Amino acid sequence: MPNRTNLEAETNLEAETDSPIVLPPLHPGEVLREEFMVPLNLTAYAIAKACGVPRTRIERIAREEIGITADTALRLGRYFELDPRVWLNLQTAFDVETARRALGDTVDRITPLVRDAA
Repeated sequence: MPNRTNLEAETNLEAETDSPIVLPPLHPGEVLREEFMVPLNLTAYAIAKACGVPRTRIERIAREEIGITADTALRLGRYFELDPRVWLNLQTAFDVETARRALGDTVDRITPLVRDAA
């Protein structure tokens, strides 16, 4: 039988512990930082200058202190040649997951609307 790699062992923790691994929601700032700034050696200043926004906006997004607005998504989309909806979808997914965790089972206790089958 072949040996499992470390990655396989690490990604199979759920099966070994019988409980799901809960990761924090992915903030778009993490994507900006880890997928663009670090590998491309870009500073917040360089991105901000190219996009015409304050340096602090990019810094705060990268530090995951603030979210991505439609304005910023359009600018980052143009700069990185991505559809701006990529940035907005990341932000929406983060917001929904953060709210879901904050609300706990409150949403589950809402009775869905029952419609007449007319």
